[in-house]
Amino acid sequence: MLVSNWKIRIPLKTDMIEPVILVHGGAGDIPEWRVPLKMHGVRKAVKAGYEILSNTEGCVLDAVEAAIKVMEDDEAFNAGKGSVLTIKGTIEMDAIIMEGENLKTGAVAGLSNVAHPVTVARLVMDTTPHIFLAGPGANDFAMEKGVPFVPDDELITDFARQALEDFIHGKGEATSELGKESKYGTVGAVAIDRYGHMACATSTGGMTGKLPGRVGDTPLVGAGGYCDDASGACSATGHGESIARVCLCHHIIGLMQSGLGPKQATELALTNMHERTGGTAGAITLSNNGQVGIHFNSKRMAWAYAQNGEIHSGINPDEDEIESI
Repeated sequence: MLVSNWKIRIPLKTDMIEPVILVHGGAGDIPEWRVPLKMHGVRKAVKAGYEILSNTEGCVLDAVEAAIKVMEDDEAFNAGKGSVLTIKGTIEMDAIIMEGENLKTGAVAGLSNVAHPVTVARLVMDTTPHIFLAGPGANDFAMEKGVPFVPDDELITDFARQALEDFIHGKGEATSELGKESKYGTVGAVAIDRYGHMACATSTGGMTGKLPGRVGDTPLVGAGGYCDDASGACSATGHGESIARVCLCHHIIGLMQSGLGPKQATELALTNMHERTGGTAGAITLSNNGQVGIHFNSKRMAWAYAQNGEIHSGINPDEDEIESI
């Protein structure tokens, strides 16, 4: 239970819950040939996070960071290696991480030449009084903290180059997860540990053909991610400008605070977003008792979660494949 100042949670045995970690690999019109790559990636990511959560001393922030890093290393996703390109052919990455006990958060935008933007966001949260660093300042901060410099050639993939070429020649849309030629996907993770502490993280390369300096929803608190031990945790993916305009993740958590379950809250908030903005997206949500909510109004969204020694995963509507860990 929580004491009155909301700063200390007493881990009584009767208060323990089953740890859960839930990840997504982007929502959109994912081509059929990309489906196996996406599913392999989200399952690998959720296993990495769940291994940490399963440890008695496992930290929920470490779990979501580990899951995101797996996907940032995977070219199947639009995050870290595989990030999409600006109109000038450069990479600018955004990320957020947040914990629900004290609402601490760290975020970065316009980051380049690092393999794991989520780790830089974590350093912002853990080592500065700030919550958000952007552009050259974020890059300088990463180097000062000893984050390894990664040349562009190690981050830019052939798929990202081709997507930019298609955009420039009018064959593709200026999108990351969405659009008929979508090949990519923002990544996200939410988790709860045995003591009820929660965390979320989201990471992205943004939008193909975006103007340099563009920032979408991902690093914005309450848009691309939000969590609060008193209610739940959420990570979003989809049309960034639409997600940001409705503060999607905060809206979902607010609906849960009013009494809705995570699935119903996620569905209602996404419906509202589409009606108000015309945009489509997806979100993954956990309640503070470990209930799972997954919904998307795009064609597909790759997701997976681990709980009670099982991994559930899917990419199409109403899909749920189950395997033992």
